[in-house]
Amino acid sequence: MFYPSIVENLAHNAIKYPDRLCLADAKAALTYKETWDSVCGLAMKLDSMGVAREKCVIVECNQSADYMIWEFAIQLLKGIFVPLEKNAALSRILEITAETDAILHVANREVPELGALPHMDISEATAFALGCERNGVYYASIEDLEVIDFPKSQDVSEILFSTGTTGKSKGIVLTHGNDVAIAENVCNGVKMKSENVEMIPMPTSHSHGLRRTYANMANGSSVIFVDNLMLLKKVFAMMDEYNVTSMDLSPSMLGIIFKLSKDRIGDYADVMDYIQLGSAPLSEEDKSHLSRILPKTRLYNFYGSTEAGCSCLMDFNGADKPKGCIGKPATNAEFIVVDENRQPIESSIDNPGFLASRGAINMKEYFKAPELTKEAMPEGDYIYTKDMGYIDEEGYVYMLGRKDDVINFGGVKISPEEIESMVIKNDIIADCACVPVDDPITGQAPKLYITLEKDAEYDAKVFKGFLAEVLDANKQPKFIEIIDEIPRTFNGKIKRKDLMAMNK
Repeated sequence: MFYPSIVENLAHNAIKYPDRLCLADAKAALTYKETWDSVCGLAMKLDSMGVAREKCVIVECNQSADYMIWEFAIQLLKGIFVPLEKNAALSRILEITAETDAILHVANREVPELGALPHMDISEATAFALGCERNGVYYASIEDLEVIDFPKSQDVSEILFSTGTTGKSKGIVLTHGNDVAIAENVCNGVKMKSENVEMIPMPTSHSHGLRRTYANMANGSSVIFVDNLMLLKKVFAMMDEYNVTSMDLSPSMLGIIFKLSKDRIGDYADVMDYIQLGSAPLSEEDKSHLSRILPKTRLYNFYGSTEAGCSCLMDFNGADKPKGCIGKPATNAEFIVVDENRQPIESSIDNPGFLASRGAINMKEYFKAPELTKEAMPEGDYIYTKDMGYIDEEGYVYMLGRKDDVINFGGVKISPEEIESMVIKNDIIADCACVPVDDPITGQAPKLYITLEKDAEYDAKVFKGFLAEVLDANKQPKFIEIIDEIPRTFNGKIKRKDLMAMNK
């Protein structure tokens, strides 16, 4: 049974599992009772400062237990949690603070440019917990919880702003009901056990890391936050210290683990219950490799967006499905495929269209952007995407890629991720990205951008020979360019539009 908000689920689990580990990071570890005491104590402090229904509070992420306590305290008061990524640019802080009329700024650092806006340090999250304990009525029993006016399902819980790489940031408005529905999708989808201990290196300033945290809080499980995946020795030490049984990764983070530690993660084959990956498609090669070194671990690739999270998933370990399969719709999601005019079609591998989904996971709206909301959700139920795909006779969903990313090479649809997954194996390649470019003969052709490992020597003839060995003839990049850095978003997604713009 799930309650109408994540914070109410947390409260009930604090009574059910008071001494179970709830949140941990590199500096602290809190039980469910300690977490709930801190949430209640901080909420009392925030109440005295005017945090209330639909009042926005800006919180800068530092990937910690403190950060989550701030979120839940704000939401307990029916305030709106507005996260910012770690070390956000000043222009972004000012833009979002003004846009949301925020009444409080929470971060590790003060921002003088915010003027008279009140500021609190994120480390103060647990400073008021003793006040709650003296009060004593918030955690003692189920009956005590009944006197708390928890948020309702339809109340707004948070506004998640896009990174704004192509202009003004979009604010995705989500309700407590959205959060709980997505948590249910994750819990059911990965078959989460009550004693689950999940390591989350994904930034909790954005939807992916947040939603995996929500799922564990709703389930009464434990979350271990990691702030820097590059410090793998520390990461593996924390995995051992807390007996981690699951992980949440992006494909780029998995690539870092493979690159820096080879198959070290395979040492956890007997204890790792599942790994879930999302934020971008996982290459078929990485799927196969991970399955080989973790043969008994459930390996999930989630599909979704900030607007409609965790909507489709598949355990690809041992799955015998064609490339591009992203599984079946999750508990609270329904999929259709539509044409250019958004009319439903009978789709197939030979007749793909655009994926659209609906369900309790779908956002409420875009913040202060009714026209943008209407464009994405014209009927108010389905959210339409630019992801090309189809649904087979068994109900499995396939994604070929975004319309603007898929390379149409003389009528043959080429996935750029497939090319990238093979290129990155070359020892001299530090990073790579493939994008479509105009071609007078074939319409489009693949162009490959690469960055080189330090001190690596590039020999064009040798490298093209390598490509000929690992890629089909029609997938050979027609152009190759060496650049200093592949542009990526906060969670590792390639900014393909930036690269495509370089060719215009």
